[in-house]
Amino acid sequence: MKRYRVYQVDSFTSERFTGNPAGVVSNADGLSEHQMQAIARELNNSETAFILSPSGADHDVRIRFFTPTTEVPICGHATIAAHFVRAIENDLPTCTVKHLTGVGILPVDIVKSGSSYEIIMTQGKPEISEPLNDEIENDIMNALGLSPLERDERCQIKIASTGHSKVMIGIKDKKTLNGLQPNMYQLAKISERIGSNGYFVFTVDSDDNGILTHGRMFAPAIGIPEDPVTGNANGPLGAYLVDQKILASQDEAVSFMAKQGEAMGRPGIVKVSMKVNNGKAYQVQIGGRAVVAFKTELEI
Repeated sequence: MKRYRVYQVDSFTSERFTGNPAGVVSNADGLSEHQMQAIARELNNSETAFILSPSGADHDVRIRFFTPTTEVPICGHATIAAHFVRAIENDLPTCTVKHLTGVGILPVDIVKSGSSYEIIMTQGKPEISEPLNDEIENDIMNALGLSPLERDERCQIKIASTGHSKVMIGIKDKKTLNGLQPNMYQLAKISERIGSNGYFVFTVDSDDNGILTHGRMFAPAIGIPEDPVTGNANGPLGAYLVDQKILASQDEAVSFMAKQGEAMGRPGIVKVSMKVNNGKAYQVQIGGRAVVAFKTELEI
């Protein structure tokens, strides 16, 4: 029998019970894949991160991520949560660590701020698809309950990824965004056709000072009807906004603040930073704070 340290961490916020909750098992060595999946199902967060010892000299730590139903290659808010826990357990100074994930080895910046930390995650290579065909676009809009008039005409419906793909759907106003009631069954069926499990609906209709975008993310195909604050949606969103010339930049670097989770009563803020060349993002980072909601132990 071994005692495993289990945390519930709220990411992209410094206030408990807001932002996006993630499970973290900080000493996961010895757990089988089946046990990890069972723990993720029991905690029932959108993702749970399992911190493991490195498997080689080229990285400092290994992390696996599970939804309640399946393993996923990487997760933004659970990465923030995992490295926040690791930082507080080890009283880390400001530093950069390399973690091995399902999309390879990536750096994470740990920034100590008083008694807390900000975690900045470098995501995988940005990839933006060609626009989806008219039939699939119409099916997505119908599943979301959106009319063509509610769509932001500047935004082509494309799949964007920095390691875990999302369909980007831009709409005109925040009221419509917060009123969405998607048909989850239809979204899940469309995911089977397009090979992307997440739908990120967003708007640049913002009256919040310093906030560029508001969004909601639906991923019923992997057991997540709605995710409160999604790093692996807001990161690709940045690359998409540059691609669509909504966030115009020929400069080397550009950043913005994104807000998500308001419709669920769990608002959180993601800082998205990009390096840009010739009008295309080639590196994306997301950053945010976190807070421990509770800690317990599980004996297996």
